[in-house]
Amino acid sequence: MAAHKNTATAPDATCHRALGSDDYALARVPREERLGFWTMLLQWLAQSGSISQFTLGATIGVGMSFGNAFLAFTLGAVILEVVIFAIGLAGMREGLATPLLTRWVGFGRNGSALVSLVISISLVGWFGVQNTIFGNSVSALVGGPSWLWCVVAGLAITVLVVFGFRYMAVFAKIVTPLFFAMVAWSVTDALSKHSISDLIHSPAPGPAIPLSVAATAIAGGFMTGAIVAPEMTRYNRKGAHVFVQSASSMILSEYVVGLTGVLLGHLVGSNQVSQIVLSTSGVFGVLVVLMSTAKINDWNLYGSSLGVVNFFQVVFRKRLRRGAVTIVLGLAGTLLSAVGIMTHFTDFLSVLGVAIPPVGGIIVAEYWVVRRMRGPLDATREAQTLPSTSPVWVPMSLVIWAAAFCVGKFYDGGVPALNSLLTAFVLYCVLGLAGWVRTYGTTTLDDEPADGTGQSPTITGTAPVGAS
Repeated sequence: MAAHKNTATAPDATCHRALGSDDYALARVPREERLGFWTMLLQWLAQSGSISQFTLGATIGVGMSFGNAFLAFTLGAVILEVVIFAIGLAGMREGLATPLLTRWVGFGRNGSALVSLVISISLVGWFGVQNTIFGNSVSALVGGPSWLWCVVAGLAITVLVVFGFRYMAVFAKIVTPLFFAMVAWSVTDALSKHSISDLIHSPAPGPAIPLSVAATAIAGGFMTGAIVAPEMTRYNRKGAHVFVQSASSMILSEYVVGLTGVLLGHLVGSNQVSQIVLSTSGVFGVLVVLMSTAKINDWNLYGSSLGVVNFFQVVFRKRLRRGAVTIVLGLAGTLLSAVGIMTHFTDFLSVLGVAIPPVGGIIVAEYWVVRRMRGPLDATREAQTLPSTSPVWVPMSLVIWAAAFCVGKFYDGGVPALNSLLTAFVLYCVLGLAGWVRTYGTTTLDDEPADGTGQSPTITGTAPVGAS
């Protein structure tokens, strides 16, 4: 597509003549294409609007006092915000999504393909799982076979994601205010019949939940979303916007939605609180809730499509259309959810959930601390192009990734997702600054060899990362 190797940023306008929008899947998002503060804020807030967050709050509320639950949500929110801002700010500065960013930040070209594969499988898997939950919920509420609702929801989300970020932003503008207005009405109606003070000071109605377990559920549950924050923040104009918008989302999600769920859990003595939210809102309320669920799930499919595009360019040296990839992934996730297979993969997806945080730790360590691989990004940032070359491998990063995964998976203390992230961050900082993290080889950015033979790109040289 791109005639010049240093402008793999072929004008996105050409994407609109193809299927959907390519959304700069293999390029920097140009400054003139960045979106305003309020548009991006609604995108962030849309990620907070979910019945599942009320259920999480209620689950914690059943086993914790309100004060302890407040502490747990605070720990979770702080952890997530630090990770989101550190990674999201890098995505905003460079205008790059996580899979492409990792070519020059910690992993090299081939390593970025592995990162892309893990992220894509995880996100499309959760797309299918969430779609299954969606279909089962609608079937229970309004009748009809759950598989049919899975198909309807999956196809609708796929169509939305095909057309890209701007259409997803428009959808967020519609759904987000409606969701929170409806929830406020329903919850206020339910809680107005009881003393809020009594609910706040009441003991936990169920078996006690340790603080570490609650913090794990809160922080670990959204850690993958934090690692792929650049998929959204690359459309931001300012770093301050990234902080304010992500922090606003954390406040709304954890302190407003989550702690309201805690009060509802104290009220009913279980985590079955969705009916409280839906009972006073009628058919319109059910529709809004379903739309808000779709608004969250579209990001799973969107992030997965970006990862697959990068994977295929690196491994097969083919530039795929993001819209076409979205259709394939959406149909696959929809089909698997409709036949009820996806729920059997939740354990596997949970393992991937521990494998992804170390990627964030390595990105943060390289981009903000070690700062040796990112030089080509610094040199091309002003021109809004990509570097003409990238490292091929960074083997030590893969070793650090594996070690951090083992810590997160097999160490029982603390928050697994946070344990793996911090392990990767510390190891990379120490080894990188000591000059032990080295890049191996250099490859050009071209999509395919100029002679069309399909030969591998030229690989030359070895360079230390962190050496002066």
